[in-house]
Amino acid sequence: MSNVSRAWNIDDLRRMASRNVPKHFFDYLYGGANSETTMQSNRADFARWDLKQKVLVGIQDNTTDLGTGYLGEQHKLPMLLAPIGFAGMHHHHGEIAAGRAAEKAGIAQVLSTFSIASLEEVAQSHRGSLYFQLYMFRKRELTEHMLERCRRAKIGTIFLTVDTPFAPVRERDERNGFRARTSVSPGMLVSMLRHPLWCLGTLANGMPNVGNCRPYPELGKSLMEQAVNLGRMIDASLSWNDIGWLRDRWEGKIVIKGILDADDARRAVDQGIDGIVVSNHGGRQLDPAPSTIDILPEIVQAVGGRTEILMDGGIRRGADVLKALALGATAVLIGRAYIYGLGAGGEKGVARCLELLAGEMRPALNMMGFHTIAELKAAGADALRQNPWFGRSGEAGDQETVRPNRRGGPLTAVN
Repeated sequence: MSNVSRAWNIDDLRRMASRNVPKHFFDYLYGGANSETTMQSNRADFARWDLKQKVLVGIQDNTTDLGTGYLGEQHKLPMLLAPIGFAGMHHHHGEIAAGRAAEKAGIAQVLSTFSIASLEEVAQSHRGSLYFQLYMFRKRELTEHMLERCRRAKIGTIFLTVDTPFAPVRERDERNGFRARTSVSPGMLVSMLRHPLWCLGTLANGMPNVGNCRPYPELGKSLMEQAVNLGRMIDASLSWNDIGWLRDRWEGKIVIKGILDADDARRAVDQGIDGIVVSNHGGRQLDPAPSTIDILPEIVQAVGGRTEILMDGGIRRGADVLKALALGATAVLIGRAYIYGLGAGGEKGVARCLELLAGEMRPALNMMGFHTIAELKAAGADALRQNPWFGRSGEAGDQETVRPNRRGGPLTAVN
């Protein structure tokens, strides 16, 4: 494993992870749909806004507070770990390692349905806030049973993912054969054997599988078989009528993940949803679609104050988090960034990812003239300045390329 203390930004962690993790698993995380335009715009569009600097504001050392509240709980950072499928294939016991890092950092973890460690294993591994990402399955009894498992594990909040009823072309996965095959190909086997340390860690407790599928033998025994069969079970006919069905069967909080439209946001709020996640699935679904930071002000203007608004997509810097909060997000979910840390160094890598982001946020917040995240949120978009050069050129670190934003219009002031 890499020495993650030598990582000075998220791109450093990404490069370390790319050396440690077999290509087909790394590409599954790294890649997006079709031309990957949306995936790139998720990063590039943060450049639309600059942070406003304020001086002579009298901020004293050790008075900065990055804490904030979301989903009824107080947390030390305005972040959550996003649900990432197959996280456990980037490092052995990956979801457990990530959860422990999240607990120590004082933030919540959202566990994927497609996790290698089961929800029960993760719930028993740490005492931090744990939420569960749920898909609605064609066999509703499967969905109901997963809800019951959440209750037994004392998970009180579910994130219903609604933007994946149809599978786009993900060219990296097509080339690798991942998620299309039910067995390991010779190419996959060679790729894994080229990473002997990864193999030793991953196979130490036997062949890995989708932990949340273990109670359902009809979904298969191997990781590849379970992934394909569980994916086929996702209900493409899901509609707003099903939200009521879910509410009747779940007494806890419900967050809808995958909102990219103001009308959809309003309808979610009208359904009594506890929160929404402005998300395009990391650019892995509809391509091209709006970047999340670009569409966030529109959605905040539509439903801000009526529900909690979370956001994910493209966050690689502490300044990205601050921009999202100023534009009205309650908190942000980080995905690829922490998985890069996981692949780079397990729990220590995830902790380093969170340390890097927080370490960038703290001085930036101070230089903007704020002591706390609450002060930043109160200032809203007035804490930002629209970049007049945005769209003329841009870059965002090696390999993870960016493109100019497509959408125009003035910066909307939202609080």
